[in-house]
Amino acid sequence: MTDYFGQIRNLKNYINGEWVRGENTVPVINPATSEEIVYVPLSTKETVDEAVKAAKQAQKEWALVPAPQRAEILYKVGYLLKERKETLARLLTMENGKVLEEARGEVQEGIDMAFYMAGEGRRLFGQTTPSELKDKFAMSMRVPIGVVGIITPWNFPIAIATWKSFPAIVAGNAVVWKPATETPIMAYELAKIFEEAGLPKGVFNVVFGSGSEVGDAMVHHPDIRVISFTGSNDTGRMIAGECGKQLKKVSLEMGGKNAVIVMDDADLELATDGIIWSAFGTSGQRCTACSRVIVHEAVKEQLENRLLEKIPELKIGNGLDETVKVGPIINQAGIDKIKSYIEIGINEGAKLLTGGKQLTKSPFDKGFYFEPTLFTNATSDMRIAQEEIFGPVVSLIPVKNFEEAITVNNSVTFGLSSSIFTQDVNRVFKAQRDLDTGIVYVNAGTTGAEIHLPFGGTKGTGNGYRDSGIQALDVFTEWRSVYVDFSGKLQRAQIDIDE
Repeated sequence: MTDYFGQIRNLKNYINGEWVRGENTVPVINPATSEEIVYVPLSTKETVDEAVKAAKQAQKEWALVPAPQRAEILYKVGYLLKERKETLARLLTMENGKVLEEARGEVQEGIDMAFYMAGEGRRLFGQTTPSELKDKFAMSMRVPIGVVGIITPWNFPIAIATWKSFPAIVAGNAVVWKPATETPIMAYELAKIFEEAGLPKGVFNVVFGSGSEVGDAMVHHPDIRVISFTGSNDTGRMIAGECGKQLKKVSLEMGGKNAVIVMDDADLELATDGIIWSAFGTSGQRCTACSRVIVHEAVKEQLENRLLEKIPELKIGNGLDETVKVGPIINQAGIDKIKSYIEIGINEGAKLLTGGKQLTKSPFDKGFYFEPTLFTNATSDMRIAQEEIFGPVVSLIPVKNFEEAITVNNSVTFGLSSSIFTQDVNRVFKAQRDLDTGIVYVNAGTTGAEIHLPFGGTKGTGNGYRDSGIQALDVFTEWRSVYVDFSGKLQRAQIDIDE
């Protein structure tokens, strides 16, 4: 077995500053080659209990550390991530499959998040406000909640974890993290970086394992007071229900069915580039991936032709090759799901223009590769235009005008990201107002969120909380109102007010 350690190695859980071996393990597969990289433990409820116990004890002391000092740890983490960016990117590509330039971009998100949230250590702003009574002071302040559980997916194995763990830690919480078993190496590396940066034992813990065992134990653990989850809608709904029963705070980010709108006055060359990147970057395995193109009928044929010219130019292969633009799908299960939607689209009456097949001949026979795929003449009610496919598949939906484009965009159950290409400033402002998504792009694709703005969406995409930006702090803090009466007498609000 070839792996990045240069030897066969079982990954270990990271609990209370110690590396704890797990008994049962499964191999981690490089999706580009099917090689076994490392083995990851499938931990148990008892392991979760150990991690939560350590986190609960550590959090009591961590919350007393001044926030600017907590932030110093994140600054160190940011510098270590920056120093190791290339190594981490290559490891990320090995376990996830995404091409190197995208892997570097993902590590950069972690670097940016470290420095951004470290800055919050000198802010964490509350408010002061006048009291309605004389000689009385009133203010609000953020306070940590306690132990935070984060559950992250395989498609962004380090970025999403930093979106969640960094604000939690700078706000004074302790973290128990369950990464995806498909991509555990980034979790192992991030734990090492926290350790090297001097984070006190128990503040950051990693427990590897399945959602049914480790994830379920976290959701139901009485001492985990926040669950921050990114993943499927079905799992998110289940987590929300279980957390609701416990009055436990939960933050959900559950995918999208994102559309690029191309109007009749659009720069078609720019729109084509935006669609190619949004639909086929990360092989379509992004929650922000473009899987619908809502195109004005006047330019539909021109756009189709431009896409058909550029799609064959995309080099498919191992993401470690700098010339490759489209890497593998995560595993065969992912391939099988995509295949099923190709059949669904054809049966629904959409026209398959290009792609639609798994690549199985050399040099693709060792990995999990799927052709970039383009459907046309789709309608908004088709399943391929409604359901998340999570692969390099995009469908063109023709519309007659701007109003119909907005209606079609908003017709899905998700509401993460949307995009419009137009030169009309009036349409731009109407789109910003009327598109029912948490993120709106103008003359750009559906991907490219920056960490200092909130990330998340409406409807089936989430439950109102956001990752990134200062809004992420709302997930990991409670608001406390404080009143200081220095009048020397009992004053009753709403009653002892001079009329």
